[in-house]
Amino acid sequence: MNVKLASIFARRSVRKFTSEPVDDLTVKDLLEAAMAGPSAMAVDPWAFVVVRERERLAEMAEILPYGKMLGHAPLAIVVCGDRNRTHRGLESYMIQDCSAAVQNLLLAASMLGLGACWLGTHPNVERMEALGRLLALPEHLVAFATLAIGHAAEFPPPRTRYDATRVYYEQYK
Repeated sequence: MNVKLASIFARRSVRKFTSEPVDDLTVKDLLEAAMAGPSAMAVDPWAFVVVRERERLAEMAEILPYGKMLGHAPLAIVVCGDRNRTHRGLESYMIQDCSAAVQNLLLAASMLGLGACWLGTHPNVERMEALGRLLALPEHLVAFATLAIGHAAEFPPPRTRYDATRVYYEQYK
């Protein structure tokens, strides 16, 4: 692993958190990093719902089958795609743009000493609709991804998942 890329390799999914809250300035830093992500034609088709209420986090844990850690995480950020702001009105651009924002958010959390886990929401309609109701999302916003965030209580070691058998040069052969 190239040490210059250590921040990328250190980013790992964390599912266990301490009870220490994530302060407002750190949340702003996370959101600023997310919004620094690339966006087709710079339309920024995203909105972010910050959730800290224990009861709401517990409800989110029930909605997302692999999100049980939300019941113990001090923070969740739901990345929402804005159907009214997609490049050319195409959902595929919104998905790409929101994915870049999520990756920036995950990297920022790791670089700030926090743990985070990306919980799949889109394209599961049941999950998207349930989160939409819980978070009172307007019709044009879709719950795209949910991130459980907090001070890590576990520390998976850095790693690379490089696989030379999946790399092709000039053509797929």
